[in-house]
Amino acid sequence: MRYVIGIDIGGTNLVVGAVAEDGSQYRHLRSEPTRPEDGPDAVLARLTTLAEGVIAETLREPGAEVIGIGVGAPGPLDTRTGVIFLTPNLGWVDMPLRQRMADALGYPTTLDNDANCAVLGEWWQGAARGSEHAVGVTIGTGVGGGVIIGGRLYHGASDCAGEFGHTTLDAQGRKCKCGNYGCLEAYASGPSIANRAVEAIRAGAVSIIPDKVGGDLDLVTAQEVYQASQEGDEVALEVVRDAARYLGAGIANLINIFNPEVVVVCGGVTQAGERLFAPLRQEVTRRAFRPAVEACRIVPGELSGTAGVYGAAASFLQLFPDRASVPTASG
Repeated sequence: MRYVIGIDIGGTNLVVGAVAEDGSQYRHLRSEPTRPEDGPDAVLARLTTLAEGVIAETLREPGAEVIGIGVGAPGPLDTRTGVIFLTPNLGWVDMPLRQRMADALGYPTTLDNDANCAVLGEWWQGAARGSEHAVGVTIGTGVGGGVIIGGRLYHGASDCAGEFGHTTLDAQGRKCKCGNYGCLEAYASGPSIANRAVEAIRAGAVSIIPDKVGGDLDLVTAQEVYQASQEGDEVALEVVRDAARYLGAGIANLINIFNPEVVVVCGGVTQAGERLFAPLRQEVTRRAFRPAVEACRIVPGELSGTAGVYGAAASFLQLFPDRASVPTASG
C-alpha cells in the first residue's frame, strides 16, 4: 500500500497522518497543540518530529511505501513557490514552509491552504463526496473555506480563492485579526464565539458557562459555549443563533455566487448541531435565490479531525498525478 503523509497545521492543533493513495484509510494519526507563541522554529521542529514518527510507523508495515508529503497551512500563501505570506493566527510572515518541510523530511512536498485542504478532504472522502461543484466553510481558530469546481480545487489567480472568513458582512462591525472590520471571521470563528459569550456574562448576563471553567472566564472556548447551548443556556443559545445568522448570510452569498450542489460546514462549530444549522439554513433561504437554494444541501462535515489530513494528501495527489492515482469527481 502506498501512502501520502497529510499534515494539517491549524491555529490550535497540528495533525499528521498517513493516507492511502486511494483514500480508503488513514493510519497512525498524531496530534498536539500548535502553541504559536513558541515561535515558528519551535512549531516546525515539533511538526517535523510528529511527521517523522508517522513516517516511521508507516514504513514498518509490510509493503508500505511513502510517496510524498502534503501540507495544509493557514494563508495567504503561494502554492507554486511554497511560501506562506502571512498567517494572522500564527504570526508567520514569508515562511518558505514547503522547502523547510521537504528538507526536513526528505520527500517531495506540496503546500496548500489548510481550509482548502479540509474542503478537498470532505469532497474526496466526506460529506461532499460525489459532487462536481462544492463549497466548504471551515470554522476553527479562524474562518476559511474552499471551492471545488468541476472536481478540481479552485485557487484563483494568486491562491487567495476561498478566503471566506475575510469577506465583509458589516463595514462598521467588529475588528478582525486581519486588520479589517466586520469580517465573517470576527463573528463566527471559535474565539469570536467565546469572546461574545464572555462579553455578555461580564455585562451581567446569567449563564452556566462560568461553571464549566471553574469561574475563570479567560478559559472559556467555543466548546463550552456549544455545550451550554445544548443544555439550554440562554446566553449560549443567543451567541450560537447570532453566529448562525452571520454564517447564513455569508453562505447565502456563496450560494448565489457559485451555485454549488453542496455546502459543507467543517470544524468544532458543528458540535452545536441543529441549534446552529436550523437558523443558518433559515437565513440562507431568506437571502439566497430560490433555485440556487433548492439545488444545494448544507451539511456538517463528516471527517471530524481528519478532513485537513485527507485534503492535504489529496492536494499532493492532484499536483503529482504521475506519482499516484488522482482523486476525481467520481470518488
